[in-house]
Amino acid sequence: MKSTWKHVLAASAIAMFTALPARAEEPIKVGIIGLDTSHVTAFTELLNNPDNAKHVPGAKVVAAYQGGSDDIESSYSRVEGYTRTLQEDYGVEIVPTIEDLCAKVDAVLLESVDGRPHLEQARPVFEAGKRVFIDKPVAGSLKDAIEIYRLGKLHGVPWFSSSSYRFYDSMTALMQQDVGDIKGAISFGPATYEEHHPDLFWYGVHPTEALFTALGRGCESVVRTTTEDTDVVTGVWSGGRVGTLRGLRNAATPHGVILFGAKAVAHQEDSGDYAPLVAEIVKFFQTGVAPVSPEETIEIFAFMEAADESKRQGGAVVTIADVMKANGGPLE
Repeated sequence: MKSTWKHVLAASAIAMFTALPARAEEPIKVGIIGLDTSHVTAFTELLNNPDNAKHVPGAKVVAAYQGGSDDIESSYSRVEGYTRTLQEDYGVEIVPTIEDLCAKVDAVLLESVDGRPHLEQARPVFEAGKRVFIDKPVAGSLKDAIEIYRLGKLHGVPWFSSSSYRFYDSMTALMQQDVGDIKGAISFGPATYEEHHPDLFWYGVHPTEALFTALGRGCESVVRTTTEDTDVVTGVWSGGRVGTLRGLRNAATPHGVILFGAKAVAHQEDSGDYAPLVAEIVKFFQTGVAPVSPEETIEIFAFMEAADESKRQGGAVVTIADVMKANGGPLE
């Protein structure tokens, strides 16, 4: 037991001191894992181009590891192009291993579009004591997401994951409206499937994240109705709050949130962009304080896994506690 605690304390010290540059005025050196999503070039543009109107100062992408998944076309078909853009437009160094990447940077953006390799890609990052943002989906399964949570705790390394939907200016404006005590919410948005991931993990994570932005933690049970074009997932939260996710496919796929309060009902009025999320990531790299707790992220993925289990059971009510237990929980 003593050696374990020594290890945790040492890892915590590494996380505290190695994730930051030597002098406060220097930008944090950022490494990217996974060059198979548009987030790679979009985030790098915001960080590395001071002439961009929405430039986010304080960090700079300096190195990247390509990654890529050979069984997902939207992954392997993009790696070469995004690699070339990072090299030619932003001078980013491409390195052969994640270990090499960690040796060159202060913090990491884990961007692989495929959630399945995230656990093994995150492992050397945690071992190196680097603060890490893990893009959606945090993992390819709830079991892996829980293991990522435990690795972060073991090594004392801060991390967080989030959809950009959470930080859209329009979402912030919605949550600032005085509706009184929030009694429930509806979140709607695109929810296309990818055969290697649980149904909602691939794209339904976006409107699910927005639903949790509105209601926070405390979901207790879930029930799902599914058709070819639509998923409707209803969760019951503590205190009797009710949250509904409407996942859209094969038709118009706008997104938004409706809040139901004791005093008023309010609607999200607009969309958003990546800049607020990137600003939160930089702040996290600087402080080590996650804007979204790992516990909330795990509950988001438990909600989506419970929705899958409800579908398997023909629309039965499934508790969050049961899916957590079935996938290696509860959290410690």
